[in-house]
Amino acid sequence: MVAPVIRFRIDFAMNSWVGPGKIELLEAIRRHGSLTRAARSLGMSYRRAWLLVENLNSCFREPVTLATTGGKGGGGVTLTTFGESLITSYRELEVDIASAAARRLPAIARAVAIESRSNAMTAPRPLVKH
Repeated sequence: MVAPVIRFRIDFAMNSWVGPGKIELLEAIRRHGSLTRAARSLGMSYRRAWLLVENLNSCFREPVTLATTGGKGGGGVTLTTFGESLITSYRELEVDIASAAARRLPAIARAVAIESRSNAMTAPRPLVKH
């Protein structure tokens, strides 16, 4: 039996959402301390990463990231305490949802044809513009 993979997005308000892509970007910023390097590590353009961070920072009353300007050591981006709590809350909810899925979906998961599961996982995903 293949365990279902749950991916979810939280819509807080119109044009204010957090999903796996934004969380992965924040985690990459934490690892690299640079938006450029974070974007590169995810195979994302700098512009796309910048737009996602700008969206996150405008969605909440507190900033999620703080940018520092260049200088001798160069600039960078760091997560705020609020940004860290956003990641933690999202990841904890992800564990809760996976646990609920494991309890509620075993019969459905056993009924999945392996061929269709593997094809669905490798099929191109439709492009969705936000």
